[in-house]
Amino acid sequence: MIRGSAVPRSGPLVAIDPAAYVHASAQIYGKVSLAAGVSVWPNAVIRAEMYEVAIGEGSNIQDFAMIHIGGGTGTTVGRNCSITHRVTLHGCTIGDNVLVGIGATIMDGCVIGENSIVAGGAFLKENTVIPPNSIVAGVPAVLKASRDCGPANRFNAWLYTSNAEAYARGEHRFWDEADLDAAAARFGFTRRP
Repeated sequence: MIRGSAVPRSGPLVAIDPAAYVHASAQIYGKVSLAAGVSVWPNAVIRAEMYEVAIGEGSNIQDFAMIHIGGGTGTTVGRNCSITHRVTLHGCTIGDNVLVGIGATIMDGCVIGENSIVAGGAFLKENTVIPPNSIVAGVPAVLKASRDCGPANRFNAWLYTSNAEAYARGEHRFWDEADLDAAAARFGFTRRP
């Protein structure tokens, strides 16, 4: 399906599914696995000097994100997640269909339940557990609402998988050309006007 140019800055233990896209400026070291449909965008860094970092199918790691292992734990990102620009994940577990907003930090031992949103700029202190279908925000982050954000989050992840396929072909205007309303409807999500 998709594959970026060769990843010049990666180690021998990095396992990248052939159906993943990795931008050439990304840096990936240690025991890291990227499943099918994963996209890793410019200047993202993933390091696993011990333990492991695993990124699930269809998830995206956006520009300048930093993913590292914790002092006693690896880092796991579930399926169809969006780890947005400048996010730091450090030794935590992210469930399926989660969106982590721009500039958020999630620390060691945290667990984010499926279908949740972590608001931009949020800070989750060590060992914070967020139940499924939650919206959290703040410093430190607290529960603000309970709602199934899965359809919207899966749609966002699909946008990045589709965009990565376009980038691999040298096309950089996919979102301008696609019928995004029809695509959103397939996920049971209505885009805002």
